[in-house]
Parts: sequence; C-alpha cells; structure tokens
Amino acid sequence: MALLRDRGLTLGRWTGRPGARLEKDSGDPDAARMRAAAAAADWPAVRDLLEARPESEDRTGLLWAVGETAGVERWITDVLTAEPESALARTVAGIRYVSWGWEARTAARAKDVSRSQFEVFHSRLRQAEEWLYEAAELEPDWTSPWYVLQITGRGLEVGQVTARRRFEATVRRHPYHLGAHTQQLQQICEKWGGSHEEMHAFARESVFKAPGGTPLGRLVPDAHIEEWLSLDSGPDAAYMRRPEVAQSLRQAADHSYRHPDFVHEGPWLGLLNSFAMAFSLAGDRTGARECFQATQGRVTESPWDYLNASDPVAAYRKHRSAAGR
Repeated sequence: MALLRDRGLTLGRWTGRPGARLEKDSGDPDAARMRAAAAAADWPAVRDLLEARPESEDRTGLLWAVGETAGVERWITDVLTAEPESALARTVAGIRYVSWGWEARTAARAKDVSRSQFEVFHSRLRQAEEWLYEAAELEPDWTSPWYVLQITGRGLEVGQVTARRRFEATVRRHPYHLGAHTQQLQQICEKWGGSHEEMHAFARESVFKAPGGTPLGRLVPDAHIEEWLSLDSGPDAAYMRRPEVAQSLRQAADHSYRHPDFVHEGPWLGLLNSFAMAFSLAGDRTGARECFQATQGRVTESPWDYLNASDPVAAYRKHRSAAGR
C-alpha cells in the first residue's frame, strides 16, 4: 500500500483523476431544496427560492425543478385562487403543466403516441399557455413566461414564425438567456422542421455576438451533437471527425470557457460536459482532456445520456479514459 501511495495511487485508483459522479441540476444546491419544497406542497418555500433568484440571473433551472416534481398540479391551482395577481404562481403552474403534458405524451416517436395521449398532451399545454400569457401581462419585463412559451409552442406546433417571435420576446428581455437560445436551437433543428445549416448558423451567430466568456458557447457543441444524433452509425462518427467540426469547437471554446471573462457559476458545468463529449467524438483529445480536467469528475446527465441513457457516468468515464485524463 505504501508503494501505491508513493506512485499517487490508492486502492487501485489514480488520485490525480477524481472519481466520476452524477451532478443533478448542474450542481445547483437550490434546485434540490426546490424539489423538496415542491414535493411537500410548500408554496411559501417555493416562492421564496424563486424570488431569491432574480429574473436577470435566469430562473430556468429552478423552474424545471418545480415543473418536474410530481404532484405540483394537485396544489398549484389552489395557490392561483389564493393569489390571483401572482405572476410567479402562474409561471410555476405553466411549467408544471408543460412537464405534466410531456409525461402524458411520453418520449416516444409521434407515430407511437396514441390519439388520447396527444389529446391530454395538447390540453395541458393549452392550459399552460393561458397561465403563461397571464404571467407575462402581470410582469411585462420577465423572461420566464416567454421562455416556457417557447416550449409549449413547439409541442403545439405553432410554426416557425410564431416560435421565432416567442424567442425574440424572451431575448428582448434577457439577450443572452441560455435556455431561450437552447429552445430556439431545438426549434430550428432538422427534426422539428428546420435544417442542420440553419441550426449551425444560429449557434455560431449567437455565440460570437455575445461577449467573451459567454455560456452560450454551449450552443456549438450541442448543434454538432444534434446532427450526430440524426445520422446512422458510421456516418455519425465520420461527421464528428470532420476537421471543420473540431475547428468550430475550438473557436467556440476560445470565445467561451477559455476566455478570461468566463465565470464558473450557473450553467458552467453542463457547458464543459457538452464540450467534453463533442471534443471526444471529434477525436480532439487535447480539447476533451482540458474539459474533463475542468469538470473534476462532475458529470451532468446531458449530453452523456445520449451515449448511455441508463448510466451517463459510465459514458463519461469511458471517454475520459480515452482522452488520457
């Protein structure tokens, strides 16, 4: 054992490479508290946590923590009755009904979703939209209602023109809102009626119009991963190995997490995990190793679940080892 310690090893594990572990909610401790409060039907605690996170700091993660909590639909309507002028309550109700709607639809392909499932899905999204528009009227400067309306719009298939207007409404209030840009990236990808070319152009333009150090840098690896997912086995790997893919990743990294103004807060962990996977698939071991080192073994479910849905950490470990980290 002494020899192992001398070589930097303990119990067969290299101590210079931290053990990998899954970080829920990108490591935001408030999200866990939010889920607990929502599960306990503790509206005052939910409200306090949301009010402590200003709109300017992006409430997206906390809102999803509420929206994904089962049972919120059973008590949030009572809050709406008790607080008819609360934009926050309407936003929470809206995002819960969005998540609840997708639970009814499931993640299956459209051809495998029954008519009754679609009816429930659309009914819940339409109710969500009603509350979200009310919230937007009560708080005209807020981004959150418009961000969630981007998601309902895709589910209700409002079309690209209306979807673009909702995105623009969000970014007028918060120009570099990562959630809004991520939703618009999905809206214009090929599977939702857009194209790979439009998606990549949007990602590049959004990143390089933003100040240096921007978390919007994640849009570039996410766009490449999106195209990779659309391809069959074989062509998918060939696409990621194109020299121009690695070059675009390096350029986005330089303007994002490699920039001296980059701040390790908010969505930074998910950004580095996305770059780590994209660099790995692109065969850029240096870029991947840099990201793996920066994450220090902290794994976000997305995008690694695309490689291993049941064990994203295993996918992270595999590619970290291949990068020599």
